[in-house]
Amino acid sequence: MRIIVDAMGGDHAPLAPLEGAVRAVRELGVTVVLCGDEQKITAVAKEHGYSMEGIEILHAEDVITMHDAPTEIVKSKEGCSMAVGLKALREGKGDAFVSAGNSGALLVGATMLTRRIKGITRAAMAPVLPTANGHAILMDAGANVECRPEMLMQFAMMGSVYMEKVMGVKEPKVGLINNGSEECKGRELEQETYQLLKASDLHFYGNIEAREVPSGNCQVLVTDGFTGNIVLKLYEGLGSFFAKKMKAMFTGIGKLGALFIMKKLRAFKDSMDYKKVGGAVLLGIAYPVIKGHGSSDGGAMFHAIRQAKTCVDGKIVETITEALAAQKLRSKQKSEA
Repeated sequence: MRIIVDAMGGDHAPLAPLEGAVRAVRELGVTVVLCGDEQKITAVAKEHGYSMEGIEILHAEDVITMHDAPTEIVKSKEGCSMAVGLKALREGKGDAFVSAGNSGALLVGATMLTRRIKGITRAAMAPVLPTANGHAILMDAGANVECRPEMLMQFAMMGSVYMEKVMGVKEPKVGLINNGSEECKGRELEQETYQLLKASDLHFYGNIEAREVPSGNCQVLVTDGFTGNIVLKLYEGLGSFFAKKMKAMFTGIGKLGALFIMKKLRAFKDSMDYKKVGGAVLLGIAYPVIKGHGSSDGGAMFHAIRQAKTCVDGKIVETITEALAAQKLRSKQKSEA
């Protein structure tokens, strides 16, 4: 299996992508194709003493930065590492793509350069979040601020496929994030989406309020990109917030007690870190594409590469395509009945 990685994307590039690649080759048995400035990549590898066995370099002259407009990936920066990697993916030079670079550019590039799955209206940025008893996928986390009910229905379907095929959750429950649990709650968007989900073959739990998101009652969390991004950003700060508060509470308890407490605090913080799962998967794209966090270190990049491998192994794109076809067939049969 060949995983293409944007070596120039993220705050710690190219070191973090390189470290993730080295570990992935060693532990996962994959071949990693690093896209980026060949001279810089080889210099960093030499500086840190990393073997390039199992790693290939696909040279790219340019880089799309966090300050560039997303559309520049298909305009003035077609030669950037992200664009070169996505084109290589489309051409069959790899099985999946990973980048910790500009989120908007990755969404535009994946949509324009590799295309969506036929029949999917919009691709969704979908991170996997830790919950009280496992994980839940958030659909959408910022790619689509304005949504229609049919789009949220597709998000729910794709999220269900992902949780079952990649995360191993049998019959994942779908929750519609809303401002109340009653069926009549929400805007027109939520009310119409509720009826679509209720009539579907998905395992629809119902509306869930924000306070229920971490409970683990639902493994697929459906909402528009504006609301979803707020949920995601809150999650990002929770682990550090609680760890700092608890650390302050236990200050002065003695060295032995502190060692015990700090170990527990680190474990808690790690359990709240969604980066340990990998990155956000772009569901709806015709190839597995993973968006790592911009601040990803080598460990986080490794987890993102592992996530990409799991998507390929689980045939996530093929299964979504099949599920979409089945969904359309059921809709046709209902309309003709």
